[in-house]
Amino acid sequence: MIRLYRAEFSTNSERVQLALAHKGLEAESVLIEYSDRTLVQQVSGQGLVPVLEEDGVAVHGSHAILRHLEERHPDAPLFPPGPAQRAELDVFLEWFDRVWKIAPNAIETELGSTAPDTGRVEELSGDMHRHLDLFEQLLTGRDYLVGDSLTAADLVAFPFLKYARLEEAEDDDPFHAVLAEHQSLGGRPQLAAWIERVDALPRA
Repeated sequence: MIRLYRAEFSTNSERVQLALAHKGLEAESVLIEYSDRTLVQQVSGQGLVPVLEEDGVAVHGSHAILRHLEERHPDAPLFPPGPAQRAELDVFLEWFDRVWKIAPNAIETELGSTAPDTGRVEELSGDMHRHLDLFEQLLTGRDYLVGDSLTAADLVAFPFLKYARLEEAEDDDPFHAVLAEHQSLGGRPQLAAWIERVDALPRA
């Protein structure tokens, strides 16, 4: 039995939902409200989602969950078998969460301040657009971000980059509003096609 604790519109939870479906795994979905994290804290000892519980073991954090699923359920793979290719994927995963996320998080913080620095917001927005150009280049001549098949890189990036095209009317998260406002697909046809391609995948 696999149980996934998640929150609606959670980008990190969507990473895991995509991975579960890719591997053909069924999971009981436990939807929590951000205002009450008691259940997640009881299961995992911390309050963030996603949390995956399998055979009495609770794993939290989307990257850790993806690696757990790969170890326990290697088919269909999301990590390449070769050490060099896997190292390249690891570099991408670390870059995305430790570098790419800096700009949108900083914009959200700036906009939430009493006197937002519009110049700083514009500078950070420029960083986000330069990163989109990198994704466009990564997708030149291939369908996925790291190689010719779907990997964890696509699942990690998609829930954030999708806001360049996709918006949920009920989603009022301020961070997601930043992603929608400061990302554009203009002049990035490969990225637009990739977003459509990954968005068509099933979710658990």
